Amino acid sequence: MKNLFGTDGIRGLANENAMSPETLMAIGKAAGFVAGENARSPRIVIGKDTRLSGYMVESALTAGLVSVGAMPILLGPLPTPAVSMLTHSLRADLGIMITASHNPYHDNGIKFFRANGCKVCDETEEKIEKLVIDPTILGSIPADKIGQANRLEGAHGRYTESVKNTIPKGLKLDGLKVVLDCANGAAYKVAPEILWELGAEVIPMGINPDGTNINHQCGATDTKAMRSRVIQEEADIGIALDGDGDRIIVCDERGQVIDGDQILALIAGYWRDQGRLKGNGIAATVMSNMGLEKYLAKLGIDLHRTAVGDRHVVKSMQENNLNLGGEQSGHIVLADYACTGDGLVAGLQVLTALVEKKARASDICNVFKPYPQVLRNIPLKSELPLDQDSVVTAISAAETTLGSSGRILVRKSGTEPLVRVMAEGESISILEGVADKLANTIAEAA
Repeated sequence: MKNLFGTDGIRGLANENAMSPETLMAIGKAAGFVAGENARSPRIVIGKDTRLSGYMVESALTAGLVSVGAMPILLGPLPTPAVSMLTHSLRADLGIMITASHNPYHDNGIKFFRANGCKVCDETEEKIEKLVIDPTILGSIPADKIGQANRLEGAHGRYTESVKNTIPKGLKLDGLKVVLDCANGAAYKVAPEILWELGAEVIPMGINPDGTNINHQCGATDTKAMRSRVIQEEADIGIALDGDGDRIIVCDERGQVIDGDQILALIAGYWRDQGRLKGNGIAATVMSNMGLEKYLAKLGIDLHRTAVGDRHVVKSMQENNLNLGGEQSGHIVLADYACTGDGLVAGLQVLTALVEKKARASDICNVFKPYPQVLRNIPLKSELPLDQDSVVTAISAAETTLGSSGRILVRKSGTEPLVRVMAEGESISILEGVADKLANTIAEAA
């Protein structure tokens, strides 16, 4: 049973517990040791977002890595998918991204990638965690075997060209006016440059990180400013990335939000028409809207549901030979180009559809009518077994109330001390009553 790792790597409050310098150095030593099982002096690619604590985390991890003979390659601030891509491109043995994704600046975290650029498996996470708990297994190495860290010049440009090559050769975004919110995060430099180089008129937002403003009232988790700017500038579309650039939320020219489910529906239909959709299906999590499932069914496209987390989405894609998957929250995985979510690559697919269809975003991006969803987050003071009698009874009652016209999902967050409740169905008033009653029961049990 893993305690250090959550849904997507390790995450916590900066300078405390898992994110303390002492624990981070232990994590670095453990990760370097695991990476070195199949390679002498393993190469470890390290990127980060723009959090103030990123310097501390990078330094502590690097110290741990070199102490076991690893050779860290430091990229500086770059999106998570860039770390994934460069881990594979540079023939590294492991990739590390320092980020807490959509969380506020006072949190930080670590995501790990295999040599092929995909997220590491549970087995690798368990190995690292075991070595953090019991570092005596590591032993020590002589002074002449200590590793050396180096910074990679040109990492920014490598990722830029990789992203630009995901759209049809010769296609230009000339004439498109795009509001681009980079969340004061990892994509603050590279994202505006890519869209501008492809011909778009770019109105950038969230490009002045100060270490504490990442995701603050901006980006994919707070699109209000982006949507207002689209209307103000009379732009064709708005694109919002999250703090580490692996998620995207879009809005049309009217400022209406287009979430990950709508983006999946757009790309699925677009690729099917072009004969590019593999496996006659897509992968999406249990959080994806019932409206998406019904829309895909009308097109004869299967929906393979997974647990929450893009790692689970990727696993389902591999098992079912799919090249499209993602999450409602905006992780979109396009396996023809990457094996992790990439907000920029997904955004370019949407922009490509706008250009080739010569249509407005409001005409092609609001693909299906979503079922209402009500979400509740219940703070956890301590570990809460969801199989408690009172909780099980409340869930059963909620399911009975909704019947076949809706569904209930209750799960523990993998990134925060919360229990998340989602109620979905046809009547918003019924959903709110069901969700509130269930949330209150869980809160009392917690």
